[in-house]
Amino acid sequence: MNDIIMMPTTLAKRMNLGEDAEEATIVEDVTRTPKTLHFIEANTLEVDLNHLANDCITPVFAKDNELTINHAQFIETIQEAVQDFFKNETVDSADVRVSHIIKGRTPDALHKKANELLETDKTIYYERCAFSIDVPTIYQDVNGNRLNLSIVGVRAYNQMNLYSKKVPELFRLAIGFKNQVCCNMCIFSDGYKDDLRVSSTTDLYRAALELFNNYNIAKQIHLMQQLGNTSMTEHQFCQILGKMRLYQCLPTGVQKHLPRMLLTDTQINSVAKAYINDSNFGGNSGELNMWNFYNLLTGANKSSYIDSFLDRSLNASEIAMGINAALHGDETYKWFID
Repeated sequence: MNDIIMMPTTLAKRMNLGEDAEEATIVEDVTRTPKTLHFIEANTLEVDLNHLANDCITPVFAKDNELTINHAQFIETIQEAVQDFFKNETVDSADVRVSHIIKGRTPDALHKKANELLETDKTIYYERCAFSIDVPTIYQDVNGNRLNLSIVGVRAYNQMNLYSKKVPELFRLAIGFKNQVCCNMCIFSDGYKDDLRVSSTTDLYRAALELFNNYNIAKQIHLMQQLGNTSMTEHQFCQILGKMRLYQCLPTGVQKHLPRMLLTDTQINSVAKAYINDSNFGGNSGELNMWNFYNLLTGANKSSYIDSFLDRSLNASEIAMGINAALHGDETYKWFID
């Protein structure tokens, strides 16, 4: 691998990079992503941390009236963990997206008509929240694209039983890379906790540090670089899309014998459209390299709802890596290219 990563030696040792890591290159002008691009898009609203902390109520567990860890506390805890772990780096503030607003009203306004409600009479919180925290001073150029290290968190109250007594709460947390060309998230298995259950922000902080420490940054960079070395023909691309559409219709018993594929039909259609129209990752003279194919998958995933976003981000990586291996003779994903 050449120029595998740019980061301080102390951080490289802490993150188990070994011989693959090189000394940092100090760059004064760090490329920033335009605000018009977001890491997730579908059915989401951009909000700030102040809104979550001051304008939203905190849901409780109904049977004992115990507070949940609200979205603002989740983001603040992970922001603190990122700043402490990467203390010699620049850490951006969180880019926050929410969906599925839950509206209510204060007791004093119970008998008012809807058109008579004042802003002070209303209560809200959001069922689902996702955020991304970039570390722009840790980056790598992969196949002509600048990638920044990024930490992504997801919280979805709909995946918990708030009608019960207080139990450990479910969070999802990932560390990976964000493609600055398109804000697509690149998530791999060793950088993802899909079932993080904690009872306090202290436990959440510790779990975040553990995830960061165990993440193998050099391995992910190497795997992504390798994707640019393999290309498929337009015929093979169409074959893969057809098999992905067919996968959705297979009986459950048949699907169990194949690698999982979580993208929806709508998202597969988006991949096809982007192959024709995407100026960054579309087909080129009837060929498509696997790095571009991977970004077509992660681009389509940006239309996922918050609660399925990280699972599909990881699955996009699995599919791209698996098909890349199949093109070199591996049997695991062979069904998709036969």
